[in-house]
Amino acid sequence: MKKADIGVALYLLAAVIFFIVPISSNLLDVMLALNISIALIVLFNTLFVKEVLDMSFFPTLLLFTTIFRISLNVSSTRLILTTGNPGNVVQTFGQFVGGGDLIVGAIVFIILVIIQFVVINKGSERVAEVTARFTLDAMPGKQMAIDADLNTGAITEKQARERRNKIQEESAFFGSMDGATKYVKGDAAAGLIITFVNLAGGTIMGILRGGMTFQEAIEHYGVLTIGDGLSSQIPSLLISLATGILVTKASKEADFSNILVSQLFGIPKVLYIVGTTLAVLGIATPLNTLLFLAFGATFIIAGRQVDKNIGIESIEEEVNAEETEAEEVRKPENVVSLLQVDPIELEFGYGIIPLADVNQGGDLLDRVVMIRRQIALELGTIVPIIRLRDNIQLNPNQYIIKIKGVQVTEGEILFDHYMAMNPGYVEEEITGIPTFEPSFHLPAIWITESQRERAESLGYTVVDPPSIIATHLTEVIRSHIAELLTRQDVQNLVNNLKESNPVLVDELIPKMLGLGEVQKVLQNLLDEGISIRDLLTIFETLADHAATTRDTDVLTEYVRQSLKRAISSKYFPANETTSVITLDPKVEQEIMASVKQTEQGAYLTLDPETTKAIMNSVQNEVTKLENMGKTPIVIYPQDVEKMWITHQNIQAIVITSPIVRMYFKKLTEDYFKDLIVVSYNEIESNVELQSVGIISRDGDK
Repeated sequence: MKKADIGVALYLLAAVIFFIVPISSNLLDVMLALNISIALIVLFNTLFVKEVLDMSFFPTLLLFTTIFRISLNVSSTRLILTTGNPGNVVQTFGQFVGGGDLIVGAIVFIILVIIQFVVINKGSERVAEVTARFTLDAMPGKQMAIDADLNTGAITEKQARERRNKIQEESAFFGSMDGATKYVKGDAAAGLIITFVNLAGGTIMGILRGGMTFQEAIEHYGVLTIGDGLSSQIPSLLISLATGILVTKASKEADFSNILVSQLFGIPKVLYIVGTTLAVLGIATPLNTLLFLAFGATFIIAGRQVDKNIGIESIEEEVNAEETEAEEVRKPENVVSLLQVDPIELEFGYGIIPLADVNQGGDLLDRVVMIRRQIALELGTIVPIIRLRDNIQLNPNQYIIKIKGVQVTEGEILFDHYMAMNPGYVEEEITGIPTFEPSFHLPAIWITESQRERAESLGYTVVDPPSIIATHLTEVIRSHIAELLTRQDVQNLVNNLKESNPVLVDELIPKMLGLGEVQKVLQNLLDEGISIRDLLTIFETLADHAATTRDTDVLTEYVRQSLKRAISSKYFPANETTSVITLDPKVEQEIMASVKQTEQGAYLTLDPETTKAIMNSVQNEVTKLENMGKTPIVIYPQDVEKMWITHQNIQAIVITSPIVRMYFKKLTEDYFKDLIVVSYNEIESNVELQSVGIISRDGDK
């Protein structure tokens, strides 16, 4: 057991024992001196502590000191009534502080009780109550501010966690302080009652058993009672004062003494006015002329000194700033800090700042949080922190999106305008500024607020600027999510799965597959828009087939077949017949014949003419599908992202045999990024398909 634990235990045990067991006057003197010492220590700790949470155990400390002080009251009362000799401390307080006079001592005691009970305790109780209430009400706003700083990259995950813990600790502390102030208030009331009981009981004991007259008894026991009351009420007053200081102190780190003095005597004008006023009072009134002139001169001199110090400090600040700037120029550049690259960055011109500024009503930060949540639910992976930065080098209404420090796309919006897009069935066209929707490059127009209602009534899809940026950012993240998946991200996913399925994870990693190989499989899935949220099924499939092959491309195909329910629901609507394109068996044979196996994996060796012919055939069939009016319409849900947009995107589906799928996808992905290639083994048996075209070698089938 630690020494501190033993000390606290003995402190509380002594308080309990003193209620029951009589103690000598000498031991009482020791305990009273200890009580005064602890009260002084508590007072000066609260005075000089930097932050209120540095004394987070103060409510418990109040309870400890209150119990100990009351136990000493009981012990001193017992000695006063039984022996008439409560010790040196009580007698000294009664005779010296009270001047040996019962009336003077009583008046001093009453004044102390009034100050403590009415002024300090009452005020501390009210401040603690209000502080606890406001701290609790401010918690949601503080939490949102932390999330916003985290999303913008102003703080790290660790710093955000520390801030959240601090907010919770502050709330718990001020809530406890609200209740702990009742201890101090009750202690003051109990001390007052004990004092009157001592006085009455001592007087009766002196008359009945001591043979004293009423006057002798009340004078003798009155002085002792007043001494007892003062010896307990003065430490209680110190604790009450400490409580008031702590609950009125700001929660931020601060040098209390320096700030107090600087705020009180930091304005020379105030000191000049006060000094002049005191000097006039000393001369023009019957007040002590010498005294008031001395105070007036002191304040005037102090004002001049403060004024001089302010001038010196301003010069020093300028010099320090210049020296710091020069030092920054002279010292070697910290190159290491420049090497870090943010996974995702959104930079915007100063005209877009109001959209990201919470104080100006911007909700772009909230949309970024929702984007990360949406991607996590949709694809089963965590999106890295998205950095939002203003860039004065950009046009006011321009924004750019970077992936790993490299710009991948850009866009431009008109502030206080709305983007209207024609879904193809508008009743009447409206005038506006022609533009293109940045996410899908669809034709659109900019309209004003006054045109919005009419545009919507005519059938236009109308989108506000924050939704445009959020939609664009979401699409960029979707298209690059595979390369954003790092080994550390995979390790986090593995650790999460291991909590519920430790046997599976231990069997697969690292015995059968390395972390990098698992990462490659997950990247392959994400690259084609397949969710990895069902990590259990993915790992089960990998564990089943990793013993026969470690080719990540082949393993990906096995996983896709295991996820056929998810793939079917993604691409093939229920109770509908989906138009698809199939692959000519001759083309499949040519592709498989050109596959070359190496230690690094398989690759195609098709000649350029054959490749060109196949690509032309793909283009013809996709165009034919378009002309048939079979192009699907994708609508992004409003309730998930608070953004909605309708776009017509070529999402032709090609059905192949399982063995050919991955090679045909590799062949076409550079030419047709959005082409969906699905094998027969990845389709549920209840899905209805209709082949409307065949990709052939000569392109005429």
